[in-house]
Amino acid sequence: MPEGDSVYQLSKRLQFMTGREVTRCSLRVPRFATVDFTGMTVERVWPYGKHLFMQFAADGHEPQILHTHLKMEGTWSVHRVGARWSKPGHTARVVLQLADPAGDIELVGHSLGLVDVFPVRLFDSEMGYLGPDLLASTFDMDEATRRILADPGREIGRSLLDQQRVAGIGNEYRAEICFLAGVHPARTVGEIGEDGVVKMLRIARRLMWANKDEVKRVTTGVKRAGETSYVFGRNNKPCRRCTTLIKQGFLGGQGDLERVIWWCPSCQPAPDTWDG
Repeated sequence: MPEGDSVYQLSKRLQFMTGREVTRCSLRVPRFATVDFTGMTVERVWPYGKHLFMQFAADGHEPQILHTHLKMEGTWSVHRVGARWSKPGHTARVVLQLADPAGDIELVGHSLGLVDVFPVRLFDSEMGYLGPDLLASTFDMDEATRRILADPGREIGRSLLDQQRVAGIGNEYRAEICFLAGVHPARTVGEIGEDGVVKMLRIARRLMWANKDEVKRVTTGVKRAGETSYVFGRNNKPCRRCTTLIKQGFLGGQGDLERVIWWCPSCQPAPDTWDG
């Protein structure tokens, strides 16, 4: 599923856009249906947590940012103009054509969970709510720690997914971080304390940094199929450390995949008051 490392890799794959002119643009969301980047040049493409940004500029125009988020179903496809799309046309939310001597290149954003456009000058006010990016070249550990500790009564599993606290962690990393730290996701931030939060953020940074350029996400150090994770998606399978059967439950209510949690009852004892 798309997490910070997925968007980092997507951004890396799209760096070829930089310096190219947009020859056609279609934003297929009502709010921005009249926005047109045609004739503008792609100045920059970059990730921040789970968010992807593209910056466009042209003489006489205020530089603009296209902000997208994959959510659960979103994908970007890249091909030559005229090639058959990989997904149905009705799922397209963004279509961009870029100039290329060998024939224009087409990018299609299918089933994107979010599409937004705003001037570059508003970037800080629009996106300043996000916590420190785990995959930034210099991750602000102190700020991420401060933001998580600001709500001591909240479960650490929910805080790790809160992009306003720290940006980039999704459900898979959440499960693996908690296991490696020996912490049940339902433990509160106050129970864990500052040292515990710092430990978990260091694990998060290390895991995501190790996977940022990898085709297959691995948290165990073993790339063989079925052996890449400790607890994520492993309900009723033996813990790789103690052989206790992994359990699955919900944190914060049912009906949302991001609320599903996995843990080892022996390595990560649940709080006595937890009934999930």
